[in-house]
Amino acid sequence: MNFQQLRIVRETVRRNFNLTEVANALFTSQSGVSKHIKDLEDELGVELFIRRGKRLLGLTEAGKEVIEIVNRILVDANNIKRLGQQFSDSEQGQLVIATTHTQARYALPLVVAAFRSTYPKVRLTLHQGSPTEIASMLSNGDADIGICTETLREVPTLVTFPYYTWHHSVVVPNGHPLEKIQPLTLEAIAAWPIITYHEGFTGRRNIDETFASAGLELDIVMSAMDTDVLKAYVELGLGVGIIAAVAFDPKRDTGLKLIDAAHLFKPNTALIAVRRGNFLRNFAYRFIELCSPALEEKMVRAAVLGEQAKPNTLSQRKVAHLPPSYGCAFGANEVKHSA
Repeated sequence: MNFQQLRIVRETVRRNFNLTEVANALFTSQSGVSKHIKDLEDELGVELFIRRGKRLLGLTEAGKEVIEIVNRILVDANNIKRLGQQFSDSEQGQLVIATTHTQARYALPLVVAAFRSTYPKVRLTLHQGSPTEIASMLSNGDADIGICTETLREVPTLVTFPYYTWHHSVVVPNGHPLEKIQPLTLEAIAAWPIITYHEGFTGRRNIDETFASAGLELDIVMSAMDTDVLKAYVELGLGVGIIAAVAFDPKRDTGLKLIDAAHLFKPNTALIAVRRGNFLRNFAYRFIELCSPALEEKMVRAAVLGEQAKPNTLSQRKVAHLPPSYGCAFGANEVKHSA
């Protein structure tokens, strides 16, 4: 048994049992992949994969048990490597952050600037993707830290921490009739064509549930993942936008008006997630602290490495409140218990 066999088994599951993709990902041949799998099965004395001819269709019951152990072994092997790097050069390395466009563009710039100032030798990579892609990157070990609002809490292999709370607001072109309605109502919003986030992004479920509970049906004429795209089409007069309030910059969005709607929509909580059991370099903990000073290294480390039970409810955590303008929670701000 060797690490290459274990990597191949893990990658086979990740690639949905497509051996051609496994071979490409690991820079080897398909025949080599098949041989490694067969050698491991022969050594263990059990079949790990369900087969139809030469095709792999899924995992056997034994394979389902083995893949859990394989994942732990490879995570621990990577942890050993990172531990060595920590002691050999604590100020140098790479940190990969997986996040959405909204977080990267509006919540993280000051955090990143502060981090780069403290750790100039660390290569920082921001990968933008959907919440599902972010969760996958974390689970697969392709990212160190994930930041978004949806999905992360639902993945058992991840440990999540609250970053900050935020609300949806309405954005309209300057001079729009909705500006005159005080207080703003759901009925007034629903009377207009709506431009908002794609399903699964930036609290879209919250928006849908709010209007459905009020018995209102929205005419969503356009949806997108990128807040800047939404604002561009709102400014053209194609509809009324429902966006994250933190994604509105009054200095840049001069052709638009932001209308507060915190009284209409439930608050959302952006989450910071780390793969359970993953060894993080010291600078990764520092990045998390820059996001939210309440997330101290000792507490985060204990939760990630399982040194103590971690409460899984936001009411037991402190949550920063991001101001409704361009910026971030760094340096922050008001901290209070989340409801």
